Amino acid sequence: MPAQTTRSAWLSVFLWINLFAWGVAFGGKMFEFVVVIPSWAANPPSSLSLMPYGPRYPFNPGDFFQPLGALALVGCIGSLICGWRTPAGYKVLLWVPFAVFLIIAAVTPTLFWPMIRDLYRAGTGAAPLSESALHGLVHKWLWYDALRAAVELPALFCIVQSLIRKERAFGA
Repeated sequence: MPAQTTRSAWLSVFLWINLFAWGVAFGGKMFEFVVVIPSWAANPPSSLSLMPYGPRYPFNPGDFFQPLGALALVGCIGSLICGWRTPAGYKVLLWVPFAVFLIIAAVTPTLFWPMIRDLYRAGTGAAPLSESALHGLVHKWLWYDALRAAVELPALFCIVQSLIRKERAFGA
């Protein structure tokens, strides 16, 4: 099998891995927006007991999203390596998911984890906040999380487009 055909085949594998990881993660995020977040954000501080963290909740969302993040990283890096010799316009489609991954990987622990900690501690009474501060923090979380989800959309779009345009990029 010629090297170009092998690279093209591996690129398909990594793009499908990427599509699976990003698609499932985005679906999970939409479930959070429709079911989980409206529950815990409904009437703070009492509703914060419904946050999916701590000993009262059997499952941590990180246990769902972190393995998908690792899978997305494998897909992104594999796609970049396999698509390295493709035309520049096609390469952009491969770089966007990786760039989005890096942004989310940087923003989640630095911006979201402190907010989760503060919300959780306020909900358990370990570090109560004033009602206005608590509502402001919940509102801030909602906006930032919506923005984080919106940033994922270009990654998904580029992955789908790179699958559609792959044969053209390899001159087939």
